[in-house]
Amino acid sequence: MPRIPAAERRVALIEAGLRVVAREGLAAASTRAIVAEAGMSLASFHYAFESRDAFVDELIAAVVAREQAAVLPEPEIDGDGSLRDILEAGMLRYLDHLGADPEHEQAMLELTQYALRSPERHPLAAAQYRRYAELAAHALDTAAEQVGASWRVPVDEAAGVLVAFTDGLTLTWLVNRDDAAARAVVRAAADALSRMADVP
Repeated sequence: MPRIPAAERRVALIEAGLRVVAREGLAAASTRAIVAEAGMSLASFHYAFESRDAFVDELIAAVVAREQAAVLPEPEIDGDGSLRDILEAGMLRYLDHLGADPEHEQAMLELTQYALRSPERHPLAAAQYRRYAELAAHALDTAAEQVGASWRVPVDEAAGVLVAFTDGLTLTWLVNRDDAAARAVVRAAADALSRMADVP
């Protein structure tokens, strides 16, 4: 059996850990459960990570990095679309992302709560939400520039509103799996955010 390079082994264990957390929760993500999911030996885990805590730290960091590209996509070029239309389209793309892999988002929420409960890991949760806010601000600036609008409030404030809407949308959809209700939230969010801008 060919030897798996250390970097590939770490990635495979992270992916396996994410699947276990999504399916069974963090409490069930023992080292034995993770290596069983990855099809590896227990020795492989301890070769790649010095402890389960170190593994969880890297798991949280990896998920945050992945979310950077998916949670709040930049607005696409929308032709003659209004600012409200562009904002709605962006949030609907996020909703599609959520529906395509709900277990991933569930795992993300559990890992965020884990980081918040642990003082030494709290900075991971803070960094996660800082990055969400940066992505939201960039998306809002791009949308406003596309239609020649300007934000009446600091864009960081509007970005905080967008992140809060997205968080609520995520949790409510995960509980109810109601696409129509989620789209109603998206419409309301787009209306509210567009009123925070001056549009020519």
